[in-house]
Amino acid sequence: MISKFHHFSAFLFFLVLLQLWPVLSLAKSTCNENEQVDVERSDFPDGFLFGTATSSFQVEGAYLEDGKSLSNWDAFSHIPGNIENNDNGDVADDHYHRFLEDIEIMHSLGVNSYRFSISWPRILPKGRFGEVNPAGINFYNYLIDNLLLRGIEPFVTIYHHDFPQQLEDKYGSWLSPQMQKEFVHLAKTCFENFGDRVKYWATLNEPNLLTDMAYIRGTYPPTHCSAPFGNCSAGNSDTEPLIVLHNMLLSHAKAVKLYRKHFQEKQGGSMGIVLHSMMYEPLRDEDSDRQAVSRALAFNVGWMLDPLVFGDYPAEMREYLGSQLPRFSKEETNNHAIRGFVYTTGERDGIMIGEPTGNPRFFVVPEGMEKIVDYVKDRYKNIPMYVTENGYSLPKQKNQRSQDLVDDVKRIEYHSGYLSALARAIRNGADVRGYFIWSLMDNFEWLDGYSVMFGLYYIDRQTLERTPKLSATWFKNFLTDNTSHTIEKSSM
Repeated sequence: MISKFHHFSAFLFFLVLLQLWPVLSLAKSTCNENEQVDVERSDFPDGFLFGTATSSFQVEGAYLEDGKSLSNWDAFSHIPGNIENNDNGDVADDHYHRFLEDIEIMHSLGVNSYRFSISWPRILPKGRFGEVNPAGINFYNYLIDNLLLRGIEPFVTIYHHDFPQQLEDKYGSWLSPQMQKEFVHLAKTCFENFGDRVKYWATLNEPNLLTDMAYIRGTYPPTHCSAPFGNCSAGNSDTEPLIVLHNMLLSHAKAVKLYRKHFQEKQGGSMGIVLHSMMYEPLRDEDSDRQAVSRALAFNVGWMLDPLVFGDYPAEMREYLGSQLPRFSKEETNNHAIRGFVYTTGERDGIMIGEPTGNPRFFVVPEGMEKIVDYVKDRYKNIPMYVTENGYSLPKQKNQRSQDLVDDVKRIEYHSGYLSALARAIRNGADVRGYFIWSLMDNFEWLDGYSVMFGLYYIDRQTLERTPKLSATWFKNFLTDNTSHTIEKSSM
């Protein structure tokens, strides 16, 4: 079974998510000031995809309109106290009704691609035992057609955290191998309805992050965890994450096999999976700390990519988890903990590795981009990579003025630094083919609701008016190799 799974991987066109700010392991080494390096569009290869990214639950809204069913995140966000300020995705950015306006925004920026996700409960409200929802299919058809009319390539994620709540109630969602069948049915529905126009597919978004947040820490639905990682009413943080990620990897493999067998020859698309990755550095110049970095990368990156490239989990995981780490068969048993192997921190001797951001775990360390790309290049034989999300949010402050949020110089500095690092990695031979800014516009940021903002466009929560930030003007100029022009502060 392992060799068969490995055979699937020969087709895969991997998508690697270099998520936000690399956090360094066991503790971050002290940082030097990063030199400001000018970066231009011409530093990247012809055909390179530059785009913006969103996901269905975070921007669409219309949470029960036109036949859509209740999602797991609808149910979770409606419970008081689960989301900051008791925010929810009922309206979000109203992308469902305003997608034409948003496409015009993207066209004005000059992007050549847009990464979005399919809402599972919008097109299959009851999963594989229910009917396909025509209104949901029509929405995505309109979205795709209008993107293409504007010369914007659809880059489609099939599953980005939201699924029909019925699947949680019926199976326990990703804890059950039945979820593999559900996902393959979803993928088949997408290929049949959208595949004639979609050439870039991502199967699942960040399975390793979802597993961490939902089944180790227990902060995402279905809020499963156990001590010492959290205090949940159900779950086992030692064993459930291994089952969940295993089911997700098999779901990916089966969807790839389906696409290759029945759709790829005619539709001509490519497919990959989105990885949440961080870069780590040793606290001290000692072998034990360097080994800790190796373990951290294996448990973060290797946990997902090693099975897809090499046909098995990393040796570093086998060493700690033993022979009962899941094999690639339908029967799986697990009896070992997967965490507690390394301590990570954001500082050493009181010195932070980089500037703080809106997420206390993430820091601005542009060189981490180059290092994680090099790591993936070296470990996985330079598989094709896309940076499917990278973005910046200011540290949280009370009573922030709208004007301060729009004049986002820090976001410009952030993307300039990370793009410079990415360009260096490409010059050194890394096969990176795209960069997507998270996000097109401020949106529902999961547990943080609307309190954390990553967008190039500011969203007025009362009117939903889209206002370009300075970073939108910068990105537009970058895409036309016009970054030398002065960017004046906005007025609202």
